[in-house]
Amino acid sequence: MPEPQQGELARQSVVMRAIGSPFVADVLAAGERQLHRAPRTATMLANWPGDPSAAAVAMRFNAALHALARRNTPPVLGALYRGTHDDVDGAVGAALTGHDSFIADWMRDPPQTNEVGRAAAILAALMAVRQRFALPVELLELGSSAGLNLNLARYAYDLGGVAAGDPASPVRIAPEWRGAPAPDQPVEVVASRGVDLHPLDPHDPATCERLMAYVFADQPARSSRLSHALGLARRYPPTLTREDATTWLARQLETPGVPGRVRVVFHSMVIQYFGIDERCRLLETIAAAGARADRLRPLAWISFEWNAARTAVELRLTCWPTGGNRLLATCHPYGGWIQWCGGPSQN
Repeated sequence: MPEPQQGELARQSVVMRAIGSPFVADVLAAGERQLHRAPRTATMLANWPGDPSAAAVAMRFNAALHALARRNTPPVLGALYRGTHDDVDGAVGAALTGHDSFIADWMRDPPQTNEVGRAAAILAALMAVRQRFALPVELLELGSSAGLNLNLARYAYDLGGVAAGDPASPVRIAPEWRGAPAPDQPVEVVASRGVDLHPLDPHDPATCERLMAYVFADQPARSSRLSHALGLARRYPPTLTREDATTWLARQLETPGVPGRVRVVFHSMVIQYFGIDERCRLLETIAAAGARADRLRPLAWISFEWNAARTAVELRLTCWPTGGNRLLATCHPYGGWIQWCGGPSQN
């Protein structure tokens, strides 16, 4: 079992405090201290295969506790989350003692955050694509979860004073904008589809509850935004396929693109869950499609992912037929702020 203050929960507690979620930080720190009360969960954490940070095991743990709290199970945990007491260790300890199996079973499945706040960064990147090609776009998303970000054109945005999207939308996204102004370009989405190994159904109450549990309990604005986005997804269901992402993408890109339309491959916080072989296949698939792109059928690739050192989340854009990779911005992991690098695309 990891020593207190040395395990993954303690490490991620520090990260959560740094990115502005002190309640989640307290829950994770208490979880580290109380982990001995849940032997099955403790064993899972101690023997996690691979990199636990890349697998977001602390976020899985946090979401499991949030799910229990939303059910008021145990009541002392629900009361902590409602703010009626501040005995974090007592409440978390009670949850670990009574619900070890629930927490361990929850943690088996990958996170399903489907964070709508990241749509602001993706839209800003699409503005840069529009600046480059002046064409409508066709979206291909990898790791779509419930497909909420495939509906990004249906949301309202304030990108540092640049208004975009649907101004009447109930989903309103206004990250803290830093650096150069956003490229004020119209984005026209003419088609969108995505893939996920386990696509989520926004009509399923259990699915919605799982997504809500992954929103940090001390960020109610994110919860409200997610609820509205799920409502829009029920009205405008995204087109999703259940399949391996690289296999699906290879098939999509084998078909020539529509003349006068940019095909855009995008993903957000997904690559960390791919194995090395799958990452290589993905890069080869996109590069091969880029080599076939031309001015009538351009291709763009938008990536919102941690850098190799996991010190920054980078928004990157590659456009073909020229193919240069460009850092557009560094971002808050959940889209809370965007540091735009600025300058027109040269690729």
